[in-house]
Amino acid sequence: MPSHDVATGGSGSLNSAGEKGRSGVGGGRGGRHAVVVGGSLAGLLAAHVLAGHVDRVTVVERDRFPDGTQPRPGVAQGRHPHVLLEGGQTALESLLPGFLAELRAAGAPRVGMPSDMVMWQTGRWLRRLPATSHIYTGSRAQLEDLVRRRVLANPVISVAEGTDAVGLLGDASRVRGVVLRDRSGDARGEQRAVEADLVVDASGSGTKAPQWLAAIGAEVPHEETIDTGLAYASRVYRGRSGVLDGDTLGYYVYPNPAQVHAGGALPLEDGTHLVIVSGLRGDEPPTDDDEFVTYTKRLPHPLLHRWLDEAEPISPAFGYRRTANVRRRYDLPGRCPAGFLATGDALCTFNPIYGQGMAVAAMSAVALRDALADQRRTPTTRRVQRALLAASRQAWDISAGADRKMPGAVGNVVDGRPADRVADWYLTRVQERYPGDPVVGRAFRSVLTLSAPVTTLFAPPVVRSVLFRPPAPTPTEPPATPEERRGT
Repeated sequence: MPSHDVATGGSGSLNSAGEKGRSGVGGGRGGRHAVVVGGSLAGLLAAHVLAGHVDRVTVVERDRFPDGTQPRPGVAQGRHPHVLLEGGQTALESLLPGFLAELRAAGAPRVGMPSDMVMWQTGRWLRRLPATSHIYTGSRAQLEDLVRRRVLANPVISVAEGTDAVGLLGDASRVRGVVLRDRSGDARGEQRAVEADLVVDASGSGTKAPQWLAAIGAEVPHEETIDTGLAYASRVYRGRSGVLDGDTLGYYVYPNPAQVHAGGALPLEDGTHLVIVSGLRGDEPPTDDDEFVTYTKRLPHPLLHRWLDEAEPISPAFGYRRTANVRRRYDLPGRCPAGFLATGDALCTFNPIYGQGMAVAAMSAVALRDALADQRRTPTTRRVQRALLAASRQAWDISAGADRKMPGAVGNVVDGRPADRVADWYLTRVQERYPGDPVVGRAFRSVLTLSAPVTTLFAPPVVRSVLFRPPAPTPTEPPATPEERRGT
């Protein structure tokens, strides 16, 4: 790929929004225009970052944004559980200072891990030790609404709602804009060309960008895939007392190769709980009311089934089956023309059961911001795209690494690399000790929540526990209260 500036195809920098006479998106206010395809979290945050480097940002969104916190039709997972991991919290606060206070003020539950949850993983109940990390479990619609209001308050950013992107302008060396099509109104079906210095694909896992690139003569990205065939169904319930079990805010049973069914209940901002159950290909959970509850009997303990018998269903059950891990390697040589980037699920899609998507969207926006602000390097398309891929790498390693071990997994990277076998041996020992060992648990949680690098698992205290100590005892039944409240 030519060493072109992301926006201009020249050698200028993108890193200074106010410096006149510089080429590139970050040059003077001469009408630089960026188009972001997709108005979900990844797209909104990318637009927020780009607004500091261009004169205009247009967000193209096929839906009409709702007033308030209703799920959007274009967000296929919008009615299913979402969590904001700590890595995502840090990223969002960096991008939108004060955001976490707004999220708390809006009632989003902040759940301490592992103290506030009853969790089953790798065949054992986790000790409810004092929390070393926290997640937010409110609805995706609530979080997206808060982000949308903050981002779209910027006058540099405008939105083309009810509009599809259907193609790219340009050629194999450079993207110069997008082709849009109206989805409603008097102009429904009409197409128009919109020129842009930079196009960012944030259209999600259903992205059509590979086809658009092929249509202008560019190479399509190589795709890496791992698919377990996991499917899940979700439904909102209200417990009799508004909470699950006194000191318990949520339940969760994680799947593994020996226990392929998963399920749980996570608190929402209105006092209800969003319940999810999942199974693999050929044993998908039903969306029928009675069968949904019956399906929870597949879990290794009747805890959730008993709670559902007494809880009031608030919504129908909704199913979801597109859970493959897919990574598009736009970072490889020759794969992407200048003036085009991919981010969010359009770049890297994870099995949603691991709850990484929103965090990675925010972390990718931070990576974009930092790459554009780097005074030491010209932000070429390939360099910035590599930074975006790097922001998703740890989440990919976690999700793909776990899924390649599941029975029936298919895909072109299921076998992994030879070095993965050594890592798998060590990580298996980590997971065996995670439920009961405070040192290993803290380190493993920090990695899973994307708030610390994988190297945290190789710190000397962790290594000593993993290599030289047997797994610590764990509860034989679901622990009803946190350990500090039991005085143990």
